[in-house]
Amino acid sequence: MVKKCLSLLCMLLFAAALYADIALAEIKADYGASFRLRQEYWENVMNFDVLAKTDRDFFRLRSSLWGKVDFTKDLGIYAKITNEARYYLGSYKPFITTDATSDSDRFDEDELIIDNLHFTAKNILGLPVDLRIGRQDFLGMYGEGFLILDGTPGDGSRTAYFDAIKATWRINDNHSVDVIYLNDRQRDEFLPTLNPARSDSLPSYIDNERLLNVSDERGFIIYGRNRLNKNLLLEPYYIYKEEDSVGSDFNPNFGGPQSALDLNTVGARIVFTASNWTVRAEFAQEFGEYDNDRDRKAEGGYLFVGQKFSEINLKPEWELGYVYLSGDDPNTDDHEGFDPLFSRSPSWNEIFTYPLSYETKADSGPIPCYWTNLHLIKLGVKLALAPATNLALSYQYLRADEETKITTGSAKDLFTNDSKDRGHIGTLMLTHVFTKQIDGFLQAEYFAPGDFYSSKADDSIFLRWQLQFKF
Repeated sequence: MVKKCLSLLCMLLFAAALYADIALAEIKADYGASFRLRQEYWENVMNFDVLAKTDRDFFRLRSSLWGKVDFTKDLGIYAKITNEARYYLGSYKPFITTDATSDSDRFDEDELIIDNLHFTAKNILGLPVDLRIGRQDFLGMYGEGFLILDGTPGDGSRTAYFDAIKATWRINDNHSVDVIYLNDRQRDEFLPTLNPARSDSLPSYIDNERLLNVSDERGFIIYGRNRLNKNLLLEPYYIYKEEDSVGSDFNPNFGGPQSALDLNTVGARIVFTASNWTVRAEFAQEFGEYDNDRDRKAEGGYLFVGQKFSEINLKPEWELGYVYLSGDDPNTDDHEGFDPLFSRSPSWNEIFTYPLSYETKADSGPIPCYWTNLHLIKLGVKLALAPATNLALSYQYLRADEETKITTGSAKDLFTNDSKDRGHIGTLMLTHVFTKQIDGFLQAEYFAPGDFYSSKADDSIFLRWQLQFKF
């Protein structure tokens, strides 16, 4: 498969060169690197200290090297390689080992991976059509990232790529349509990866390969962008997704879908701005079927209203919003739980996504951020403390759409099964830009669990600081 992909890429480059009659003088090359240093501290984050003590304190060191070549203004290729090593402090150690006194199992050297590798051709045959083929990111390209954001949720924020073909038809300045075919794998099968020799002793690896997803997935997306006037943006879409079962890779401790799913989603995003007001809303309807003839039908969306005062000292902003994601009714044969599709990534907060995995194990394994079964009210405030320093605060109240009925298994003691009150969350994000090459932030989140969880549930704390260097 790797040889086929590399051969196809070479053929595309050769064809592009012939088509454009490239002269050496037209070729422009650029390159760069980045290094992201994070420390994270988790206290009672995974299960509120009900099931087991899972506090964590660790460093994440992500390094990337990228390069691109533009053969003409319309033809180019981009590549990036990435590694995110981790070093764990405290009592938690990621490796499975029999030597409790050894410190050699605190360092996870991670893989060296091809993070991006794609070929871009614009204005194909003189038409307003652009094409991008290969491994590519969709970060920040599709609204709030409500359904399309991260193609590799299994490795956290190390990567977010999709193996995809994307065509964009620029109808005019105000209207365009993206058509995407994507094929995301449970483990990287398309491009070579340099794996650490001992990674089999990590639960996030299978056969010495990092888990990027719960199972293999494929999808087809049609996404429109329509600027109806200077105040109104409308983005309708249709998404088809195939989720495979985990099959022979099933591990009862890991979980994952036992039946394959074909799922259709129809929805739209709308943004209205007037003066200093902004209204953002999105709604999606899902319908499909598992290969065991079980139906899946769900819906989800959000509505946020905000105001920004740019002329006032500190440039204050406020925003009030509501998020709804349907939950699975345990009293029916259908599955009514919302499927986040290609957006299993922190959205409104991060701290809630970890205990959520105990509810969604059958759909998503233990991978966090499978957003579902939720009513969320959020009040947020932002302040510009200085030209390069910003502070964002929020209060969030969370409820479940459906009560749980979990009475067996290792997670049964975490839930009361007779309440929808998930609890309260407070968040803080302080960001600062030191130079064009250096920025950083300090993040803090606090979760006070409600009666949805056991009376033994303790409050949880999530802390993170980051420095990022770009070269």
